[in-house]
Amino acid sequence: MDLKSKIILISGPTASGKSSFAIKFAKKVDGEIINADSMQVYKELKILSARPDPKKYQKIKHHLYGFHSVTKNFSTGDWLKLVIKKIKVVKKRKKTPILVGGTGLYFKALTNGLVKIPNIPLKLRNQIRNLQKKLGQKKFYEKLLKIDPSSRVKINPTDTQRSIRAYEVKKFTKKSLTEWFKNTKSNFMEDDFFKVYIDFPRQELIERIDVRTREMIENGAIKEVKDFIKLRVRKDKSANKAIGVNEIREYLKKQKGLNETIEKIAIKTRQYAKRQSTWARGNMINWTRLKPQNINKYLKKI
Repeated sequence: MDLKSKIILISGPTASGKSSFAIKFAKKVDGEIINADSMQVYKELKILSARPDPKKYQKIKHHLYGFHSVTKNFSTGDWLKLVIKKIKVVKKRKKTPILVGGTGLYFKALTNGLVKIPNIPLKLRNQIRNLQKKLGQKKFYEKLLKIDPSSRVKINPTDTQRSIRAYEVKKFTKKSLTEWFKNTKSNFMEDDFFKVYIDFPRQELIERIDVRTREMIENGAIKEVKDFIKLRVRKDKSANKAIGVNEIREYLKKQKGLNETIEKIAIKTRQYAKRQSTWARGNMINWTRLKPQNINKYLKKI
């Protein structure tokens, strides 16, 4: 297979060594690396987002890292527009684009296209949320199936968030989520991509997360959050979801001790890694699964 002509996608759970693997891969295929991690876009969150260190780039060009302000939201749609342009620029230079990150929705948007559902009025969204709370999830799901029977196939009866989303989309647009997805296409063909998922054993990953969490604190994560707080980032901005921001904020308020803070960040990161792995099992079925012990052997074959 001629990998140099492909768009390389590299994913895996947090702390699985994606960035270092991508650099080694890039050397093999004359590639340039493009960020596919929703937190690594923020310039003020270098340490907590585990953004690759420019000192370790090894002369490989990196794109879409640390360019966006935490004071502004950054959506999957924003990323998709930028990444499509960046892939074209890299290919025009006769280089291989290598997308690296742990944000599954970014990869899904790139390979499947992004659904362009109109913005739903806040008043209607609140009405539907209140209805769900009043009825309870079981009765609300039954009500959803009456207006959108196709939801039975796509949505688990206990999935509150997706049930509410399906209900509000059907109510406002008169079309089901299934119909919206059916009419969505990628800018690329399936054959344009070569996909690799680093499949780390759970226990080893936990150990790596614990080590990395302590390193983040040692490398200045507390100061990073102090500077973040000074920016008065509004609560509705997505950068607030970065693991470590709220935990260190509590530590700075003397609500938690340092060891407890470190443990809390590590636990949250482990939970996030588990969600990433679960998502990948359902949405990255046709990706090449690569065990960490096989990485060097794999790279030699490229």
